[in-house]
Amino acid sequence: MALFSRSINPLTLSCALLILLLLGQPSVSTAENADPQDLVDKSRMTLNGFLADSNMGWFRDHMPDAKGIFIVPQLLKAAFFFGGEGGSGVFLVKDDKTGEWSDPAFYTMGAGSFGFQFGAQASEVVLLVMSQRGVESLLTSTFKLGGDVSVAVGPVGAGIEGSTAMNLSADLLTFARAKGLFGGISLEGAVIATRDEWNQDYYGKEVRPTDILVKRTVKNSQAAGLKASLARVAAGKPTTGHATPPAPE
Repeated sequence: MALFSRSINPLTLSCALLILLLLGQPSVSTAENADPQDLVDKSRMTLNGFLADSNMGWFRDHMPDAKGIFIVPQLLKAAFFFGGEGGSGVFLVKDDKTGEWSDPAFYTMGAGSFGFQFGAQASEVVLLVMSQRGVESLLTSTFKLGGDVSVAVGPVGAGIEGSTAMNLSADLLTFARAKGLFGGISLEGAVIATRDEWNQDYYGKEVRPTDILVKRTVKNSQAAGLKASLARVAAGKPTTGHATPPAPE
């Protein structure tokens, strides 16, 4: 059972690193070729897919309670002993008084891990921000999940209504849809950082997340579709009824 030994053969380690590099290469290419509006449009599609998914009933019912939402349309993950994951996302905040959603601010999410694991996976990830402390943590330039705020895996599937009291107390709830060899996704320890250059490109001037999400001194009309989807579900209105798109391969 040398495969599980803590002492890894140097040749095996070199091969593992090479495989990880090859598996991770598409994620770099995808991120570089994307643009802010494309990410906003894909985030709207991901949100609508979650809302239409029969396994996401708890997510749909409790979204009106959320103070913010962080959407990553494609979180890429690859591993062979060493693991890594990453993707770009948007964060929007709901005004407590008016219920109006902000325009999106752009971020990246990345994490690394070590252990016996094998596979490659692309996932759609959504974080519901359930507390003001969770919102404020995401207003910083970099933020580590599970550090100063609590994070829990959101309930998915049927028959979970009576087992969610603990989750409701978490600052952040994570939800994911994925296909691949991993059995699930843990975002504990993932680092979220602002994409200042994308924020500047999207709003035409240098801005910080607080300008977009709190002060709301900038707007982009092309985010109207994503904000409309959020407004409908936050108001308890039915979704548009589009067919559920498949989770990314």
